[in-house]
Amino acid sequence: MLDYSEDVMGVITERIEDRFQMPLADLRRAVAAAPQANPDATTVVHWYGLLAETQQALDTAEDALVKALGTQPGDVLDDPAMELAHQVNAAVASRDGRAMVVKYLLDPNAPGKRGPGVWSGAAPAARRAPALPTSPPTPPSVHNTAVRGVTR
Repeated sequence: MLDYSEDVMGVITERIEDRFQMPLADLRRAVAAAPQANPDATTVVHWYGLLAETQQALDTAEDALVKALGTQPGDVLDDPAMELAHQVNAAVASRDGRAMVVKYLLDPNAPGKRGPGVWSGAAPAARRAPALPTSPPTPPSVHNTAVRGVTR
């Protein structure tokens, strides 16, 4: 049975290979040879590399924690073991965040990828018109300037 880390990396590797229609090793070589040929592939390969580094750090932290737990008497953890547990938690969060970035990069229908002006920081020219028809506000007429409750 595969452990969770192999499963995460395996699923993401499979998604990359499906998206670019080639094995990951070939994609990495192609990106190294011509990084400007496909900016999407270059970005995905870069983030996959960061993800793989983080996964390795997580595996190392987990191994250290398991080793420390093997030497702990009883149910109470000492400070060094707790520190290792915090390192594992941080590594999991980092790995999961990078995995989400790779998944986002692979999804052509992800928010922000559907056209110009989707993000609020887009150039004003790229923004679309309002969804509902609008008309300019009408200025108050001279006859309606009296305030209720005030007499002249």
